[in-house]
Amino acid sequence: MNLGEITSHAATLSVAQQIKNINAPLSAKNKAAKFWIAMHESGGSYTARNGNCYGRYQLLITYLHGNYSAVNQEKVANKYVKGRYGSWIKAKKFWQIHHWY
Repeated sequence: MNLGEITSHAATLSVAQQIKNINAPLSAKNKAAKFWIAMHESGGSYTARNGNCYGRYQLLITYLHGNYSAVNQEKVANKYVKGRYGSWIKAKKFWQIHHWY
């Protein structure tokens, strides 16, 4: 596939499929921890807002760079957690102690 074909293919994937692809590298335990955090942060809502935090993972609005889409939230959340905690499992353990992550 050339770049144009890849771009076209990505555009035709459903949001759910894009999210599935983003999370595919995560282990089942990391996926479960990510879901747990989402439910505790926003009830799973991609449009939840609390002050300067937005979305399913209640990320700082500045982290999303104006793109509030579910796909971007998933990508940014994975990057944030990997950089700060190393894994969603470790982020969940931190959350359970501090009630934030």
